[in-house]
Amino acid sequence: MLDFQAVRDQEITFDELIADITLSDLRDLTEEMVETMLDLIIDCVDADVIFEPVDPEADDQWAETPEEVNMAWNLGHVVVHTTASAEEAAALSAELARGVEYHGRSRYEVPWEEMRRIDGCRQRLEESRCMRLGSLAMWPKEPHLGNMYETWSDGPMINAIGRFVLGLMHDESHLSQIEEIVRQAQVARGQ
Repeated sequence: MLDFQAVRDQEITFDELIADITLSDLRDLTEEMVETMLDLIIDCVDADVIFEPVDPEADDQWAETPEEVNMAWNLGHVVVHTTASAEEAAALSAELARGVEYHGRSRYEVPWEEMRRIDGCRQRLEESRCMRLGSLAMWPKEPHLGNMYETWSDGPMINAIGRFVLGLMHDESHLSQIEEIVRQAQVARGQ
């Protein structure tokens, strides 16, 4: 897995992190990320998906309602959120690689309230894997890596590789959250 913490700690820049990444690497990194997430939930049961964890740091600035701003996310919520973000990154990445200028977000997130079973979480991760790898198959033989945009105000300028990697970085930022939700859920059911 890429060392995203080195970027967060400002030991290296995002550009340095992605400098040598190839299309083949993006495929491998996708496989690794999805497998890591599946491994984290391997022993989960349906009750773990809707278990309400304790998360004193919960702060969702993009929440749809005021009640959800400080709500701790359950496992189903994290799975649909991470997969939606990675799929958005993959879709935008494919467009950039094909020479399409950035034109805004491209996101759909399964309603988290509908994710109630562990098989649903696993299926969502597998579907996301297929979508991400499928987006990489859309890249031309010679991708337009000079096609770039600024991610956010004062953020890095990114191309297709950078956009895809930002999706993986977002995934990685939720791994410890998944691990903690699973831990709390297993403790609650006496595991």
